[in-house]
Amino acid sequence: MKNQNGTFKVWADANVSRQIEDTVLYGYYTLYSIILFCVFLWIPFVYFYYEEKEEDDGNTCSVKTALKYTLGFITVCAVLLLIGAFVPLDIPNKKNSTEWEKVKLLFEEFGSSHGLTALSFSISSLTVIGMLAAITYTAYGMSALPLNLIKGTTSASYERLENTEDIEEVEQHLLRIKSKCRDGRPLSSRDRRTLQQLEERLRTLRRRERHLESIEKSWWTKACEAIRPLKIVWGVFFIIVALLFTVSLFLSNLDKALHSAGFDSGFIILGTNLTNPLNMLLPVLQRVFPLDYILITTIVMYFIFTSMAGIRNMGIWFFWTRLYKIRRGKTRPQALLFLCMILLLIVLHTSYMIYSLAPQYVMYGSQKYLVQSNKTIDGQPRNVTLVSKDCDADAPEDQCIVTRTYLFLHKFWFFSAAYYFGNWAFIAVFLIGLIVSCCKGKKSVIEGEVDDDDSDMSDDELSVYYH
Repeated sequence: MKNQNGTFKVWADANVSRQIEDTVLYGYYTLYSIILFCVFLWIPFVYFYYEEKEEDDGNTCSVKTALKYTLGFITVCAVLLLIGAFVPLDIPNKKNSTEWEKVKLLFEEFGSSHGLTALSFSISSLTVIGMLAAITYTAYGMSALPLNLIKGTTSASYERLENTEDIEEVEQHLLRIKSKCRDGRPLSSRDRRTLQQLEERLRTLRRRERHLESIEKSWWTKACEAIRPLKIVWGVFFIIVALLFTVSLFLSNLDKALHSAGFDSGFIILGTNLTNPLNMLLPVLQRVFPLDYILITTIVMYFIFTSMAGIRNMGIWFFWTRLYKIRRGKTRPQALLFLCMILLLIVLHTSYMIYSLAPQYVMYGSQKYLVQSNKTIDGQPRNVTLVSKDCDADAPEDQCIVTRTYLFLHKFWFFSAAYYFGNWAFIAVFLIGLIVSCCKGKKSVIEGEVDDDDSDMSDDELSVYYH
């Protein structure tokens, strides 16, 4: 709606501006409503349907049972909507917080509709869950993915040689124990337990032998060895990007700690005092369509890939209990549904993460406005000219339009405060993951493919994945 010099275009009057803002706002809410539908209805129903289908052997009652459990999620969604519809939206008045007061009316106007407020509260609640998932998986994946690419995996032939030695050692131990009962004497309870453990260990080692043999002969292994230099380059690139994101996030959070209105306002800051690379780059790219969209898409895809790497390495956990493992060709349908839901919530949180990385871009984009520049000669004002200036908190309200997504993200100050502390936790987990990933050795070439609780039948389709 604006020209490059900061003036509004001829067609962009107040009514047209309001229409465009409302269209964008309702577009956001439509897409966010689809997310609510997926998280609270569709994914839970399909999850419980598969759970009951496995237990009931495909009986029709699995649909009824799945619906019964899904009603619990629908109830939670209804409670969140009710709380959001009647939660007080009083803007905290704080001394010396003049910047916050400048958008107070915008927030009050934005929250005038209880229906939209309820939806915003529900989405913000999901975003907090997505923040926890990002702290757990994305932060670790940002360090684990590039370092795994750089270090690579151990050689399949070397692992197979070590595995053969382990098999021979276990077989000899088994023979020693079995030799005790050759004269007909029964084994002691301790020997029987040891014998059972050794037999399970031998079964696992033989399964590892089959996997290692298949990988050693596969064309995929040879192709990976050929592109090993490219993997190292990608790993170095990913670690540089991770450090860039972390530094930008740290500077943005430090800016909020030093210059925001404080906890009672959700550490909201209008404008930037400590600049970071992304905050400077995105508004510049926005002037040339579609460069900023390309960079935003790249950031989102980077978060998705690193999140998937974190989930792949850690598995799906609920507090201290591991629910599922993500393994090639052996992941349960329920685990895939959990994976989809986690990624959905992480992408939802990415909206706020991008604000933390580039607040100027999220708030005003590349908008400019005109200000008068007065030159004084001998104490007298001369040569009054109009100069374009980037939009910030000091701009007149009718000259700079705050983006709808910014108002949506900061509708509730207590959620903004949670996001602020979550960013510090994200940085801490990334640094811890970086140290852990540096100290760990190379991953096994069959990392996560063989577990003690797998059956021998699960190896029947090895050729599908390795040949």
